[in-house]
Amino acid sequence: MTYKTISRILFLIIFQLTNTTMFSQDTNFHIYLCFGQSNMEGSAKIEEQDRVVDPRFRMLASMDCPNLKREKGNWYTANPPLSQCYSGLSPADYFGRTMVENLPENITVGIINIAIGGCDIRLFDKDLYQDYTRTYPEDWFIDKVKGYGGNPYQCLISLAKEALKTGVIKGILLHQGETNTGDEQWPYYVKNIYENMLSDLSLNASEVPLLAGEVVHEDQGGICSEMNPIINQLPNIIPSAHIISSKGCSVREDSVHFNSKGVRGLGKRYAEEMLLLIKE
Repeated sequence: MTYKTISRILFLIIFQLTNTTMFSQDTNFHIYLCFGQSNMEGSAKIEEQDRVVDPRFRMLASMDCPNLKREKGNWYTANPPLSQCYSGLSPADYFGRTMVENLPENITVGIINIAIGGCDIRLFDKDLYQDYTRTYPEDWFIDKVKGYGGNPYQCLISLAKEALKTGVIKGILLHQGETNTGDEQWPYYVKNIYENMLSDLSLNASEVPLLAGEVVHEDQGGICSEMNPIINQLPNIIPSAHIISSKGCSVREDSVHFNSKGVRGLGKRYAEEMLLLIKE
């Protein structure tokens, strides 16, 4: 065997070992992508009972938050808030908690939550987002978009690609619709965004379902409840979509946002649906 051949074999062995170390994907680390507007962002009050979190439930920081001692791109125990530095309780919180309570102890659940209160769903369309970065001209909205580098969709995809080096994406959670109330094209906007996510992350719809929650239900006096029949059209347009009912989930006085109890209940419903899908 020549020196050149030996060198080539050694190079291939080292290259394989290096890549195995750098990109070791743990199939027991289940990752979920969450996006939407204010309810997903977290508008409910974080109460004392919400501060006890199983360390098997993790969150990937989407921005630097000195007040929470978090740095963008690092994993932490999923103590709320999960989306931004000063947001509140989100359905993603009790989705993750319920998942780890019902999955084997060797399974860890990770969340990437990128959501912006008041946003049009098309803010997450990678081709149209620039038309919706000023849905509200106020500084609070513009600053939130800037917090995700001016492109929330790309921020989510970039973090998800990093997360795929260590875990497996098992599902996508959506809660949005209030800003698009009455827009019958909404399910098609969502379809385009979902398909872009699958394509950009090389995922299969059959393995990564979309779970979409209803806005505040009419039984709670929801002022955007006329959006729910439109949201419920999603499975007719996206076969791998599943609807999470908001019926009975209690709300705040504005009849748009769920209160802490309502958020907990809605988050558990997301998890209950996902657990059923995992068992299929």
